[in-house]
Amino acid sequence: MSTSEHQEFIASVRALLTKHAGSAAMRAAMDTELGYDPVLWRLLSEQIGVGALAIPEEYGGFGAGLVESLVVVGEVGRTLAGVPMLGSAVLGAQAVLLSNDAEACARLLPGVAEGTRTIAVCWADESGWDEHGVHEADGTLTGTAHYVLDGMSADSLVAVTPTGFFEVEPTAPSITLRSAPTMDPTRRLAEITFAAAPARRLGSGDPTGAIARLREIAWAAVAAEQVGVAERCLEMTVEYAKSRVQFGRVIGSFQALKHRMADMYVLLESARSASVAATTAVATNSPSAAEDVWVARVHCSEALTAIAAETVQLHGGIAITWEHDAHLFFKRAHGDAQLFGTPRRPSTRSA
Repeated sequence: MSTSEHQEFIASVRALLTKHAGSAAMRAAMDTELGYDPVLWRLLSEQIGVGALAIPEEYGGFGAGLVESLVVVGEVGRTLAGVPMLGSAVLGAQAVLLSNDAEACARLLPGVAEGTRTIAVCWADESGWDEHGVHEADGTLTGTAHYVLDGMSADSLVAVTPTGFFEVEPTAPSITLRSAPTMDPTRRLAEITFAAAPARRLGSGDPTGAIARLREIAWAAVAAEQVGVAERCLEMTVEYAKSRVQFGRVIGSFQALKHRMADMYVLLESARSASVAATTAVATNSPSAAEDVWVARVHCSEALTAIAAETVQLHGGIAITWEHDAHLFFKRAHGDAQLFGTPRRPSTRSA
């Protein structure tokens, strides 16, 4: 996309989300069994084609790339909408593509592109994503995958194991799905237990490189989401500071609060720069991708944590009431800081 097309695309996504994914809609959806509004997901899929963005044309997608997909992840983050963009359209689709299994891509990805199929990636053990929760032996999977995005409602499961990627039907009798308790009520996670579950291997060969790339994509996507969340936090805070009156003046006129909001802005823009660098590096498979993603993962987490904390502080007591959204953004900030694990110092990988 050209710069103007890119801006028009962002405006289209934001306009749709503004109309259909406001605070009331988000709160109503998070109390449902799915945890998100399927009508919103259908609109995003049909009108914007969000699921098709990073899927090649031969598998029913647009072939646009990861840059556009992560733009959508960021815009969805602004609304805290629980739609399966990050877990399925990005992580799930990329896991299938990275398997290099042409048959599985042709069978699974057209549905993801249309928004009619969701894929949940089963990866982490109880301690996080540095260890695999599921292991394969003789074509069956055993173990428990923790913190699975969109796991309770997925149409397909892809398990990431030390020996490769495997596809499993979520309705198999040897599969047990449980909703996992979360601090962030706007994001549903699942625990999925495999008891010698028959599985279909996706692709062949050493999965090490594919797993490393999937982690880079996941961290770049979370960084994009964190920027979207932080942007909305700052907007909420500035809007409140312009309307809240104390001592006969709007609080936004006080110099000390101006300085704090200026600091929030600086953190946001530096995080945005780090996120854009990581997204570009991952999308182009740059040799610097590991380093760029490491920087974005660390800095965007720290920036959002600080911005969300300031959002709560500058809103005063109202921010910690259930009726106000500030606490939901605060919870998303702390959840995102742990999602997909935290990085060690990177080593430069070859292209």
